[in-house]
Amino acid sequence: MTGTYLLEIFLRDAMVIRIGKLGSFFFDKGYYVYVGSAKRNFRQRIDRHFRNEKRVYWHIDYLLRFARVLSVWSCPLGEEQAAAILAHEMSCPAPRFGASDTRSESHLFGGELDKNIPELNLTRIR
Repeated sequence: MTGTYLLEIFLRDAMVIRIGKLGSFFFDKGYYVYVGSAKRNFRQRIDRHFRNEKRVYWHIDYLLRFARVLSVWSCPLGEEQAAAILAHEMSCPAPRFGASDTRSESHLFGGELDKNIPELNLTRIR
């Protein structure tokens, strides 16, 4: 399996988190949605997001040191398309988060995921 996935994330406490070279950002307590993709090893990538012991490499790894993944959804759209749809629906707590190699504003959004956005055509995978 390859493609785009969305992580539903919960951060228990508000805090400032340094996101690698991107800088430090204030993250309010609450829910977040991250848009990611995997061209290879899709299941391994998803499993990695649930592991506590891992090398901090991607922007999402910095956030997940303090937050936890609640669920994972697959999306048939490309990563940038999914992020563009969410950008119209949700807030952007950290510009360029997860999007340093794309034209997207961000791949991280604040708030609960509305699973009824028809354009996303989401399927729960975990």
